[in-house]
Amino acid sequence: MAVLDFIINEIFGSAPIFLSLIAFFGLILQKKKFNEVLAGTLKTTVGVVILQKGVDIIIGSILPLMGAFGIFNAPSGEPIQSMGASAFMVEYGSAIGIAMVSAFAINLLVARFTKWKSVFLTGHMLYWFPFIFVAAGVDAGLSGVTLILVATVFTALYMIVSPNLIRPFVKQVTGDDSFTLGHPTIGLSLISGYLGKWFGDKSKSTEDIPFPKSLSFLKEISITSSIVIVLVYAVMMIVVTVSGQNAFEIFNIAGPTKVFNYLLIQGITFGAGLTVMLVGVRMMIAEIVPAFTGIQERLIPDAIPALDCPLLFPYAPNALIIGFVVSMITSTIAIVLFAITGFFPYVLAPLTITCFFEIGTASIIGNATGGRRGAIIGSAVAGVVMVLLLGFSIPFLRTTVADWIVIFGGNDFSLWAIIQGSIAQLIP
Repeated sequence: MAVLDFIINEIFGSAPIFLSLIAFFGLILQKKKFNEVLAGTLKTTVGVVILQKGVDIIIGSILPLMGAFGIFNAPSGEPIQSMGASAFMVEYGSAIGIAMVSAFAINLLVARFTKWKSVFLTGHMLYWFPFIFVAAGVDAGLSGVTLILVATVFTALYMIVSPNLIRPFVKQVTGDDSFTLGHPTIGLSLISGYLGKWFGDKSKSTEDIPFPKSLSFLKEISITSSIVIVLVYAVMMIVVTVSGQNAFEIFNIAGPTKVFNYLLIQGITFGAGLTVMLVGVRMMIAEIVPAFTGIQERLIPDAIPALDCPLLFPYAPNALIIGFVVSMITSTIAIVLFAITGFFPYVLAPLTITCFFEIGTASIIGNATGGRRGAIIGSAVAGVVMVLLLGFSIPFLRTTVADWIVIFGGNDFSLWAIIQGSIAQLIP
């Protein structure tokens, strides 16, 4: 058990360590010189750490919006009570770990001996999917060996099927087949990709938006994103105030004289986080993709790594911001309408993190298949689908980790919890 805990926590549980080991073995298999192996391994580690720090900065800058959008909840909504994610991980950590390691082994075998060639390498997602599947299984009444087997099968299915489904769309974004996605954005991204294909015009990209010479500085994504976030916060402060709430309390601002400073810092922090993250992404791509060639050539012919969604962000940063803003608007409207009609009995809040990462990625896919129109339509629809997925998935995790899904769900976590939970309920 100590060995299993080490593998789970110190290797799979640490993206920098996990991906640096992949790079290390890939370079060794290519018979690179010692200095090249060392440099490639360390650069991969540094790139992942930079990416993670950028993500942390971005999340910190947009989390206050979640509380602000929460004012749209119906007061009669039923609060969500469950075991709680922390307690669940303590009690079922071994089951999650066994399912994770077993599913990854199955993924490698399938990639080696079948035409499904993706290898799921997004470290933290390797943990969170079996976490969800074990939780849905427990909620359905499964236990023991049956629980672990069901969670393993569904984790392996997700690792194998989803990255291969999104692969052709990722290829349209990147222009090559060097990697695919291993991230819970895939369901929403497929929706956006097909909507862009059916209703969009790929000749008019979000990245080709014309700017007059005097506004050419807006082509710099760090500046544009900072301005957008400042405007989003400003609008939300006005909306909160008009609704009769105290904006200073909700946003934790000392007083009216601090508003300008708060808006400016939140916007610049977001832009800085995005810049840091993109630096990490570029550094990671430059190292992990060539290193993975060794695994392709020696162990798993034609294998393709399934990686984290921020690796797509440099290809269409304007689409990323469009997806975030549009989905925040449509998801909030959906939550208000569902609250008024009593469609869901639970208190739901807009999923700020999902809007940025999952639907931002979906917008990039929509732009690749349908240009600006594809990005906007895809993001708008994905925002509504996100709320529906969240609302329908809560009953399948109600006694276990419902508190977790209402913050990080509305994506493949929710979709596959519904699928697995429905099937698990049929198992005697």
